[in-house]
Amino acid sequence: MEKKIFKAFEDSIAVKEKFVKENVSLIAEVSRLIADTFNEGHKVLIFGNGGSACDASHIAAEFVNRFKRDRPGLPAVSLNTDMAVLTSIANDYDYSEIFARQVKTLGEEGDISIAISTSGTSKNILKAVDAAKKKGLRTIAFTGVKGERLAAKNEYAFVVPSEDTPRVQEVHITLAHVICQMVEEILFEAPRKK
Repeated sequence: MEKKIFKAFEDSIAVKEKFVKENVSLIAEVSRLIADTFNEGHKVLIFGNGGSACDASHIAAEFVNRFKRDRPGLPAVSLNTDMAVLTSIANDYDYSEIFARQVKTLGEEGDISIAISTSGTSKNILKAVDAAKKKGLRTIAFTGVKGERLAAKNEYAFVVPSEDTPRVQEVHITLAHVICQMVEEILFEAPRKK
């Protein structure tokens, strides 16, 4: 059993190392984009299914509350959290509309959408990205190696080089934490004394 445990950690580390080597510049660029978006008075809408729904809520909480610093809250909304909204849209329209309808209602030009999908094939995620683009939102995707459809629809796409769902999800939350840290540093770093 111990060998299997070590192997799981080694696999996770290897995927993260490969991902960061391939994406470090993109992470910096997206961190600046999100910081600029907040600075300009816009917001971030985040959504996903299952474990990715939990990640969406987690990321929104890090922005709205705090990550590492005491600072003002930053406007981020997880589109997964309101059961009444989700179930009414699914009931009255279709489950594939649960995020798109919210994006159409809450999204404004200049906002950002972050779509999280390990597979990159979820109909409700793909429809929400289409809605975000029509409303003039900047679009970012977190997906796995088979998420070409989702990646292609977004302006910025983080594709984890793995087919193993747990490894992909581990990179997604690490990526989100790093972006939160960078955004805080960009917006709230005290000027250095000369």
